[in-house]
Amino acid sequence: MDFIDELRALATRIMSTKSMIQTEEATKNAMVMPFIHILGYNVFDPLEVTPELISDVGTKKGEKVDYAILKDGKPIILFECKKCGGDLNINHASQLFRYFHVTEARFGILTNGIVYRFFTDLEQPNKMDEKPFLEFDILDFREQDIEELKKFAKSSFDIERILTTASELKYTRSIQNVLSDWMTNPSEEFVRLVSTDLLVGKRFTPAIKDQFTHITKRAFHQLIGDRINERLKVAMTPEVALSVPATEVSVIPETTEQNTPQIITTPEEIEGFHIIRSVLRDIVSPRRVTMRDAQSYCAIFLDDTNRKPICRLRFNNTSKLVLGLFDGKEEEKISLSDIDDLYRYAERLKATALSYIQLPDAQNN
Repeated sequence: MDFIDELRALATRIMSTKSMIQTEEATKNAMVMPFIHILGYNVFDPLEVTPELISDVGTKKGEKVDYAILKDGKPIILFECKKCGGDLNINHASQLFRYFHVTEARFGILTNGIVYRFFTDLEQPNKMDEKPFLEFDILDFREQDIEELKKFAKSSFDIERILTTASELKYTRSIQNVLSDWMTNPSEEFVRLVSTDLLVGKRFTPAIKDQFTHITKRAFHQLIGDRINERLKVAMTPEVALSVPATEVSVIPETTEQNTPQIITTPEEIEGFHIIRSVLRDIVSPRRVTMRDAQSYCAIFLDDTNRKPICRLRFNNTSKLVLGLFDGKEEEKISLSDIDDLYRYAERLKATALSYIQLPDAQNN
């Protein structure tokens, strides 16, 4: 099988068994070792993959790192593993920090068997950064993630090549996070920046700040909406419904008999979609929250399946915004005075998403 096919096969196994994986050891055996094997390393050869590599680090004796991948007898990649679904907070990577400092390894990986966070020493030589330069989610990856992961495969491993792109990856990800935050909650400094040329001779009063914060958010989302609609026009064919890349919005438009799209994704719908992604980001990857537009409403789903509806945005009439919530099978319609009112229903939106996440796998699939 190809590299990507092996990853997809492992992802399928993990989806069907992750509810049974309760310990760190089981996570390593069922998830991490197969992942290392897919990278091309022999997990049964201790000269290539050493489990629980032991070393004395400072005053600490017998320190262990869960796995070390070796080349010419020296560690090149270190793995620290947590149990499936476990927290990957950097504070839980103490051994990885210490081992990174005393070995020649340039890469440390913190994982819970599903998410893999890749670290190096971009900030200070021989000291592991606190923020990863790459994150790979085996249950939610894109083609570009595969290209970066391939660089760690045995057949193509090249330290200098990886380090060349690591800095760019790290800062690209940071900038994306900043832009995402600005879209949903633009800072005062950013609002001042984009409105400076429009407010010549005017003071930046609290009322002006509130007005232009709202305008800035709308401008962001209208720009994205326009770009998506441009893609719809270009990519639409008579037989194929458009699927926008997972980094943006999945929109499935309806067509008339003449195959003319009748659905326009409005700026209000785009803004609402990103607010909901922002609300749910603490409990689920934003890429798992998707949108499908229809003539009467925009449906927001978990995992792009209509079996997991989170809510409906009935925003076609901008003078009357209606939110449809799901506590069970029935939809409850709630009138909103403003799109920002979506934040008032954050807990209910989270509860709905959690109800799908916590379902047994047999029901989820």
